[in-house]
Amino acid sequence: MSKSFIKHVHYIRIPVKDLERSARWYRDVLKLHLVDNTEERAVLKVNEGPFLLILVPTEDETFSHFTINQQPEFIIGFAIPELSKFHQHLLNNEVKAERIKEDNGHAFFDFYDPNGNKLQAHW
Repeated sequence: MSKSFIKHVHYIRIPVKDLERSARWYRDVLKLHLVDNTEERAVLKVNEGPFLLILVPTEDETFSHFTINQQPEFIIGFAIPELSKFHQHLLNNEVKAERIKEDNGHAFFDFYDPNGNKLQAHW
């Protein structure tokens, strides 16, 4: 197999209704580093790696997930070593989070940001 021209995924854009509220939520609840915050976008960095989440304000009824049989499916999965502790942290912050599930030694759960974007945490 030949090597891809792509080095890595640099960023993912997420639609949000309230940019300021969303930027605070991703910074304070998910503990991401807020790199830039303007009227057009908020840029958040995941630890020291090259990966960024970019929050983009929109009035449209749109989400960063898709549906299968009218059920939302996550598009972004976060690797969380302390999954149970993170799950409790989300619940303590009144985040809509589903119960932790296991599948062949793989634990995961889905949760939602304040805009209704479905995300997943796993380990």
